[in-house]
Amino acid sequence: MKFWQALSFTEPGQLVELACMAEEIGFDGVFLSDHLFHPSALSSPYPYSEDGTPPFPADTAFPDTWSVLGAVAAATSKLKLSSSIYILPLRHPLEVAKACATLALLSDGRFALGAGTGWMKEEFDQLGIDFKSRGRRMDEMIAIMRRLWTGEELEWHGEFFDFAPLRSLPAAPAGGIPVYTGGRSRRALKRAASTADGYMGAGDSEESAFELLDSLAAFRREAGRENLPFECVLPLSVPPAPGLLARLEEKGASSTVSYPLSYSLGPRSSLDEKRRAMELYAETVIGPSR
Repeated sequence: MKFWQALSFTEPGQLVELACMAEEIGFDGVFLSDHLFHPSALSSPYPYSEDGTPPFPADTAFPDTWSVLGAVAAATSKLKLSSSIYILPLRHPLEVAKACATLALLSDGRFALGAGTGWMKEEFDQLGIDFKSRGRRMDEMIAIMRRLWTGEELEWHGEFFDFAPLRSLPAAPAGGIPVYTGGRSRRALKRAASTADGYMGAGDSEESAFELLDSLAAFRREAGRENLPFECVLPLSVPPAPGLLARLEEKGASSTVSYPLSYSLGPRSSLDEKRRAMELYAETVIGPSR
């Protein structure tokens, strides 16, 4: 079992030092959340809470994913880097492919793209992108980016994107860039199982975690991909007891997550307070699980 520290909702000025602490303490990776803005009037319900309220206040900062992860890559040497979740359909695949390949190259292959379709309709409306077709748009984007990452010439004529022959360089490191997708709908789980290299969860109870793993396994068998490598990052909404983690690992979970430190420490806390919280997690969860 591997362990990720969520950097989401953290004060931007602390992010790089916090990631360095996570590497030192023994975490395997860090990830950052993504939103373009928070609308003054939010009507879109957050899909992972009972009342539809998002887990962050309106004044939460969402710094640019590529700037932060680039700085973290330069300051660390072993830490895996990802996004949970980067709202892929809000962007153009030529831009995202370039950013991913550059980060993967400069981090010596430590980057994996964690991508999702998004839930905040206001972001799509502001950019003039159709919200209802975002799933199909994301599927096409992933197919395009994987081709671009080879460094070979690509011509594309699809439902959402159309371009003449071109090449995007630098190419991704050998082996490409892993793509982990998220979401809880049947379509999202099938996408992860049939096309992605992994899955990134949003927080599960013990019961729903096992149900999710069973669904992913069934969809992977259906797609004939059950024997391929598959990274399943599964945050839990219950205490991550070592016994529970071991049983989840047997069912296919490969990683879990230490939640954003704002959940336990509040929206503002010192780096020393964050270090103590991560050290406690390492002592009580990471150590006994290895």
